[in-house]
Amino acid sequence: MAYEVLYDYRIQLFGLVALRIATRVFGRATPPIKLALNASFFSALTAVLLYHQIVPYEASPSPGSRVAGASQAIGKSIWWISGSMLLVSLIRLFLVFERTPREGRLLQDVLVGLIFGGTFLSIASNVFNIPVGTLIATSGVFAIVLGLALQNTLADVFSGVALNLGKPYRIGDWVVLDDGTQGRVVETNWRATHLLNGANDLVVVPNSALAKARIVNQSSPDETHGITLKLRMRPTHSPATIEDVMRTVLWSSNHILKHPEPSVRITALDATAVEVELACRVGDITRTVDAKNELFDLVFRHARASNLAMASTAGFPEYLPTPITETQSRGTPWRLVNSIAIFAALSDDEKEKVAETLVRRVFDKDTMVVAEGEICHGLFIVRSGVVVVERQLAEKVVELTRLAPHDCFGERSILSGLPETASKRTLTPVVGYEIPSEVLRPILTEKPWLRDQLRALSHRHTEHDHHVMAELVKTPRQQTYSFADRIRHLFDASEDY
Repeated sequence: MAYEVLYDYRIQLFGLVALRIATRVFGRATPPIKLALNASFFSALTAVLLYHQIVPYEASPSPGSRVAGASQAIGKSIWWISGSMLLVSLIRLFLVFERTPREGRLLQDVLVGLIFGGTFLSIASNVFNIPVGTLIATSGVFAIVLGLALQNTLADVFSGVALNLGKPYRIGDWVVLDDGTQGRVVETNWRATHLLNGANDLVVVPNSALAKARIVNQSSPDETHGITLKLRMRPTHSPATIEDVMRTVLWSSNHILKHPEPSVRITALDATAVEVELACRVGDITRTVDAKNELFDLVFRHARASNLAMASTAGFPEYLPTPITETQSRGTPWRLVNSIAIFAALSDDEKEKVAETLVRRVFDKDTMVVAEGEICHGLFIVRSGVVVVERQLAEKVVELTRLAPHDCFGERSILSGLPETASKRTLTPVVGYEIPSEVLRPILTEKPWLRDQLRALSHRHTEHDHHVMAELVKTPRQQTYSFADRIRHLFDASEDY
């Protein structure tokens, strides 16, 4: 008797359902485990129904007993629902493979809705023998009326589906629309896409409007972003000389990428100006402002160091030359000392005394000025050219920063007598001036505030070097989409979508 009870398919069906509910309630499963559980439940349920000659995908004749008929209908309905749950698990696991964020699951929601809609029609047809054709025809009239009432909403929904299929952008990309709206994509849903602009304001753009707009994705195909600067220089030097100076500007920048190599292009030449265009790339669009500010500053410094002057904007007259002041009439060493921020509080006479001690030094390209571990015997001020600061890291030499005109180094050796922690090598021919340590130390003793200025400069250099070294040794997590990575992620995924 007990065997007959256990043999009853209704008891077996109840046991399977209870076991699946228990695993659902008391266990937090990852998407791969959910897929395995759903597949196991569906397979076991299929085996039980077919063993008892209950075909779930066919309309069965009435068994005669209402209890038996209701039991078979419940079993078939559970079979169809478990099949749809298995398909949904496959879709959600595909999201794990693609690493798609939660905000970008619009296409998934549409597919899940279609699956459950098809399941409902299949249950109605194969379980309850309801004419699906009549039901679809009746619902079609209702759908037309509802579609007309929700025309704008449906336009946003289907536009959202089209955007998710086409994938012109992803969550985190920076996009610019043809009407000037721009921002980083932070969410995309049924109705709209949310952009976070540079002013930290949330811009909500309807999907229907976004589907019709021309979109410029500034984060694709990679995160790098190109910038250009257009300059007008007075034609007091040859275009080749101006091009060399502007190329030195790009070489001395610390915010732009070295690869691909930045370029300089002469775009126009007339009696009033030589027009130059500087083109380069930054790591991502958020660094554009810093890179442009640095480039403008470097253009000013290198232009002054090379005796170049900016031309007026086309259509505007040149300003008349101003009379030469006493400051402009002084020699190069004095003007160089006067341009250094740490000497700003010195009087003109004190600056003159410091300038008299400057020693002019000239280096060819790729020359070691100070090697790592050596003591610098003075404060070196760059007059023109580019100096690279490098450090030995394991078996390779890494670049920490680049120095441009009016930058200085050697303050560590002057303050503490310790050797330099990084080497200084010329990237271009360099002209510089050096203040010997024996001249500068008495001034530091007499003016403690100047020692504080040098100490602050040394601290900034040290902090910058530590930051660069930390970025170099840190291994960033790369997002990969290879087939092998997806298979590994199948067994390691822990997010519950």
